[in-house]
Amino acid sequence: MIGLIVGTSEGKELLKGLNKFTEDIFVSTATNYGGELLKGYKYKLLNTKPLNKEELKNMLEENEVRKLIDASHPYALEVSINAMEVANELSIEYIRYERPSVIDKYSGHRLVNIISDYSELKNSLSSIKGNILNTTGSRNIKKILDLKIENRIIHRVLASLKVMEELCNLGIEPEDIIAVKGVFSEEFNRAILREYKCEAIIMKDSGVEGGTVQKIEAALKEQIKIVVIGRKQLEYNKVFDNINELIDYVS
Repeated sequence: MIGLIVGTSEGKELLKGLNKFTEDIFVSTATNYGGELLKGYKYKLLNTKPLNKEELKNMLEENEVRKLIDASHPYALEVSINAMEVANELSIEYIRYERPSVIDKYSGHRLVNIISDYSELKNSLSSIKGNILNTTGSRNIKKILDLKIENRIIHRVLASLKVMEELCNLGIEPEDIIAVKGVFSEEFNRAILREYKCEAIIMKDSGVEGGTVQKIEAALKEQIKIVVIGRKQLEYNKVFDNINELIDYVS
């Protein structure tokens, strides 16, 4: 059996490719929403809740997984670390699909500031007096709140009941929430930046598929500061950034 950990939109393309030669697949995603996106594809088993290391190990062992494809989000480091360690312990071949980075193209621009961690965010935004748009996702909002940045921060998040409950519990006011599902066009991003009078945007390097290019281009045209939380790199024995090449290798 092939194991597939998905955390990005490419999960559908990977399943589509795998289905050309097998249905003997164990798919693991962290949410029910992620599972809903995979309807219409073929697999033997679907998990839709977060798995810790021991749970992942048990699932892989019970289903006799022999190859594990890790297509988790580039920022889900703990997921990848656990997957690599479990694969090593069970003598499973670990294969990483890494969504290509796009930020290098913009790294020299005067408005683009790439930082290594959220702890650097307050200092990076110290010159900003106006509003800030945060697009790093609901799971990172507490990290930003803990920095006690004085600016008004508008959080753009996925429109789901669970996320709304999380933000409510964190004390985020409704007027500081934009709940909508991406990916968004450059024009839509520009409209939001103008509507909320933003002077800066916080984002991750989520690749082309994550809408990073549209966010950056919109911010550049609006002449506002761009702060990118950079990716932390892990060492992978086998890594692909092209889905077709990965499928060819596995098949």
